[in-house]
Formats: sequence, structure tokens, C-alpha cells
Amino acid sequence: MAEASIRNAKSEIDGEEQTFKIRRLEISDKRKGYMELLGQLTVAGSVTDEEFDRRFEEISSYGDDHLICVIEDESSGRIAATGSVMIEKKFLRNCGKVGHIEDIVVDSGVRGKHLGKKVVEFLTDHCRSMGCYKVILDCSVENKVFYEKCGLFNRGIQMSKYFD
Repeated sequence: MAEASIRNAKSEIDGEEQTFKIRRLEISDKRKGYMELLGQLTVAGSVTDEEFDRRFEEISSYGDDHLICVIEDESSGRIAATGSVMIEKKFLRNCGKVGHIEDIVVDSGVRGKHLGKKVVEFLTDHCRSMGCYKVILDCSVENKVFYEKCGLFNRGIQMSKYFD
């Protein structure tokens, strides 16, 4: 089921002047500005090619349980948006599954083209196809309205502890 939803999501997204394609992250995407894009969200750090390749292989080994998608601007070959989801397997809800959406970011130069919404829909569809009973994410107060437009709603308070 996950392959069908990903294959179906590979259709083109037509922007005003650009054509975009949504797909899974590929190892070559580091050269297409993927890490720089993540840096628009938070501290991405300086990841070497070797470190990127190792982490890519590790994440890929989880199969459909950890999906990173990207939207590529086909005219420039640059990564314009990204997001990820991890599937948590639980004992609750008859051994149910929950999708945890993370790291949604759209390049500042192409915001306003609904690419972020396309990423959230792609990841949500993946979770549905994987049998998840819900999808959750954490966001800033400033992004609350965006996620409400994507069909999510405020369900509580996020708590965190950072290990610097």
C-alpha cells in the first residue's frame, strides 16, 4: 500500500512559473541543497558527504517506517521543500501505529505556492496507507494556522527537554 501512495504522489505540482515533483529523499539530494534547506528550519550543522551517506543508509534501512520526502524544483534541480515521518508501533489501540511528522520546511524563495501543504498531505497519505490511526506533530505557535489548514488541530501541550 505504501508503494502505491508514494507512486501516486509522484505527479507534478504546477507552480506559477515552476514545475515541482514530490518524491522520496535520494542520496544525491545533498548536492541539491537539502542540508541548506534544513538550515532554514533549525541548526543543521556542517554534515560531511560521508556522514550524510551513512545517515541516509541508516534511515533507508527502516523502509516505510521512516520516510523523508522532498519537493524538487525541476527547473533548477534544487530541493524546495521537505518533511519526514516516523511510524511508531504501539501496544495501545490493538497494537496500532502513529505517524510522527517532523522537519517540515519550504525554501523561503518559493513559499506561498502550497508546497508545505503538499508535503504534509504526502506524509499523511503515507501514514494512512501504513495503517496509522493518527498523525501528530509539534509546531510553533506561529505555524498553528498553517497546520490547521492542513487538517490538523491542537490537541494538547508539547513538552521537551534538550540535551545540548
